[in-house]
Amino acid sequence: MAPPKKGKAKAKSTEVPPSSNKFPACMRFIPPSSVAVTIHAKPGSKVATITDFDDEAVGVQIDAPAKDGEANAALLDYMSSVIGVKKRQVSLGAGSKSRDKVLIVEGVSLEAVYNALDRVIHNP
Repeated sequence: MAPPKKGKAKAKSTEVPPSSNKFPACMRFIPPSSVAVTIHAKPGSKVATITDFDDEAVGVQIDAPAKDGEANAALLDYMSSVIGVKKRQVSLGAGSKSRDKVLIVEGVSLEAVYNALDRVIHNP
């Protein structure tokens, strides 16, 4: 049996940020004023729409083919209109060549993004 380690024991933090249980895990705040949203893109659809919204990702159908960055551009355009921000405030953080992407929305609160996505999913 290994001898016990010497030194001070570290206290484990059990505090949970107050807003973490209100929002799904697919959304997270990036200080100072950005929000990252995990997206599961479905290119080649007839119409752009949000299909599902859960802890893993926001499912988004895109009305553009997945070639030459057309679907990514359409995704950024659609999501900026849904969230209600300018196109320049929305960018891809990761996944430019994958269906699973991380969308970065600058200059908004986590609550504003959540409310916008929730409004679209419940009022199609």
